Amino acid sequence: MEERIVPLTLSEIWIYPIKSLAGIALTETELTARGLKYDRRWMLIDANGKFMTQRTLPVLALLDVAIESDSLVVSHRQKEMPLLSIPFEQNSSELLTVQVWDDHMEAVRVSIEADRWFSEALEQPCRLVFQPESTQRKVDPRYAHHEEITSFSDGYPFLLIGQESLNDLNARLESPVPMNRFRPNLVFTGGKPYEEDTWAAFTVGSQDFFGVKPCARCVLTTIDQVTSVKGKEPLKTLSKYRNWNNKILFGQNLLPGSLTERIKVGDYIEVVQVKEASLSLENS
Repeated sequence: MEERIVPLTLSEIWIYPIKSLAGIALTETELTARGLKYDRRWMLIDANGKFMTQRTLPVLALLDVAIESDSLVVSHRQKEMPLLSIPFEQNSSELLTVQVWDDHMEAVRVSIEADRWFSEALEQPCRLVFQPESTQRKVDPRYAHHEEITSFSDGYPFLLIGQESLNDLNARLESPVPMNRFRPNLVFTGGKPYEEDTWAAFTVGSQDFFGVKPCARCVLTTIDQVTSVKGKEPLKTLSKYRNWNNKILFGQNLLPGSLTERIKVGDYIEVVQVKEASLSLENS
């Protein structure tokens, strides 16, 4: 019987408006130069202006974010707290210097009310900031094509993972993990496990993307995004077959080409150019 070829299709779209808080699944979205609309434009910082993350605060996974017509709405999944509304229209003009990894940049402090809410939710002092249009945080010049920028993401405006890659990983695990452990922006069906490693240029609908760098994974992948409980998997298993130069790779960081208006779940994907993967797909 002739093997049926399954088309490459965009199956999931995710944004994480506040860095390291719970994500939001969308059926379609707008694109911006620094990532999907609203993605990681807000962030929590400590007293030193450094970004706060599930890596050291797994409880951040319990903070849900919803999008209303004119605001974000944040709630705590376990603690009884009033809802926090964060208007898209920024009233504050207080600029702070904030840090994400080695990058320092200007951000706008959102409000005293937001700071109080998150400080109570996390039981430690923190502040909520927003990345304004005036802040142009450039991606690593070693991988940039045209001085691209990003939001408060770890380093790149988009992250892509194939569903078959997760299926292959889960076949190796005693207990499967969901895709939300890896916090992608784009998920696709079809193709082979880890095929995204080889995509140098491709289109989603009419939008061009470039695969520029495999994503190195950390302990955040071991945090259950529903309960915030931390374990050893899937990092332990991934380290056995996805280890490259002491980095555990899963997913592909992307840069955009010329921006189109929108992408949507169900868009077909066409691979235009391939490259050699850092890890041999045969050994994955």
